[in-house]
Amino acid sequence: MLTDVPSPLYYLHNFERALAWLAQRYDDLLDATEHAFLAEFPRLPLNSRALLVRMLMRKGMIFRTSRLTYEEVGCPVAAAAPLAVLGWVDPDPPLTIDALFALSTRSELQRIFSDADISKSARKSEWLDLLRARHTDARRLVDWDADTPDQILHVAIAPLADRLKLLFFGNLHQDWSEFVLADLGVYQYETVSIAPSARAFRQRADVEAWLALHACREALDAAEEVDSLESVFAATRSIEIDNAWLETRRAKLLFGIGQCAERRHQWDLALTVYERCTWPGARQRRMRVLERCDRFGDALALASEAELAPENEAESQRVARLLPRLRRRLQLPALRVERACVIPRDLLTLSRPEEPFAVEYAVRDHLDTPSAPVYYVENTLINSLFGLLCWEAVFAPVSGAFFHPFQRGPADLHAPDFHARRATEFARCLAQLDSGTYRTTIVDHFERKAGLQSPFVFWGILTRELLEMALDCLPAAHLRLWFKRLLEDIRENRSGLPDLVRFWPDERRYELVEVKGPGDRLQDNQTRWLEYCVLHGMPVRVVDVRWDDGEETGEIEASCATSTAEATHSSATDSTAGASA
Repeated sequence: MLTDVPSPLYYLHNFERALAWLAQRYDDLLDATEHAFLAEFPRLPLNSRALLVRMLMRKGMIFRTSRLTYEEVGCPVAAAAPLAVLGWVDPDPPLTIDALFALSTRSELQRIFSDADISKSARKSEWLDLLRARHTDARRLVDWDADTPDQILHVAIAPLADRLKLLFFGNLHQDWSEFVLADLGVYQYETVSIAPSARAFRQRADVEAWLALHACREALDAAEEVDSLESVFAATRSIEIDNAWLETRRAKLLFGIGQCAERRHQWDLALTVYERCTWPGARQRRMRVLERCDRFGDALALASEAELAPENEAESQRVARLLPRLRRRLQLPALRVERACVIPRDLLTLSRPEEPFAVEYAVRDHLDTPSAPVYYVENTLINSLFGLLCWEAVFAPVSGAFFHPFQRGPADLHAPDFHARRATEFARCLAQLDSGTYRTTIVDHFERKAGLQSPFVFWGILTRELLEMALDCLPAAHLRLWFKRLLEDIRENRSGLPDLVRFWPDERRYELVEVKGPGDRLQDNQTRWLEYCVLHGMPVRVVDVRWDDGEETGEIEASCATSTAEATHSSATDSTAGASA
């Protein structure tokens, strides 16, 4: 933690810590320019180093010297001179009209373009649209504005600094401010033993492949022309990758390209992309595209294949909906379908709130009583209990999981072998549910790890009162079932849990409640969690809300009536399933 009076150069010291970390772990992967940067940077004058890091921590690569006012830096022009000698900063770069507008105030632009026939009441963006066609060339600031006393600095070294940032964090969404935020206690991270050999990239080719994938991602986000989508697909496919982690990133990007092609109704391209994509859900998207193209036989063949060997519960659920529709399209006889697990549903009529108010909160307040308190938890409670019990397993120093001190969780959290690589650690944690020691472990971690970043624990929601109530009322057998399902597919199963939990502390029991407002429907992942709970005899139901001002609810009422009757019929079977589980 920083002292009460932090050093004005704290950001520079943190940057130098990061460079030392990189020199220790990535010396063999750095290219000549990166090696030169690490060698030259410490030799620069203090104010030059401070200025460069200040600019690297700010948004953009072009700055006006009048806006680089830092006491420890002094005159930015003088501090930039040694950086300019090395070619790291350009002290007089050409500016496009867009760059000029980004750097200038409205009054400055009115002076520079005083002869332009533009209404002074027009927005700055409207000025730019009108002037862009007249000024297609880039000019130095003095050529745009001869009267300015200012100077422009362009951080030419920024792309190199981004590569170093990528090597350190393994991504580009984190930046050097992580050091500062950690020192100030804004974000706190678990301390994991990270060996000097631990790093995100094994070879230089991995770095280049990551950057190439990032460029393709940016091209996809910016793609406007129909033809450009095919070029993004070709560029993504052409990247040479020899790294399982990067192949996963490519698969995700390909899935995004396929979705974009679908939105544009480029069905042939979408099929081609999905056929070459291993991201979860790609096969199901192929079925949908084939159906959209009236290729019902091909879609049925693929769906039948998926039915026999689904990649996960989500695909199995979607295929079960698709198959009857495809068979009808092909005029094939309907197959006998096993009755799905019946989810209990109730209809609740409430007064419409006078002010905008989430329907989940309205139901919470309606059900809440002193003897049966109700909490809005959605995905937070079960995930948090899992994260607290299995803290050591989640943060185990497995090879390739942690490679810098600012990780919220392991890098392989969504990898197919995440559980398998920590099977012993997770088994040790879950065994406490049988021995009864799980409560002590959860409470101990709640106290000792409070505030530390975790991919599972929601500190802002999990109060001591809620934690103790949950441990009193949620049976260990049910915790085991929830945690087991989480580990089977973390990506899919961390969400979709019911909105509310209702406790009866005196009876040490609970109920999970999913709330649906007028016109709202269950999402697929919610249905899967609800059916799982019903199958294992856990108390769960859906509450459909209607307002008492006469809003149409006929469909909801019919659904509730049907599900209530079926739930009564199947309650004995459900209870038996829960007992055997």
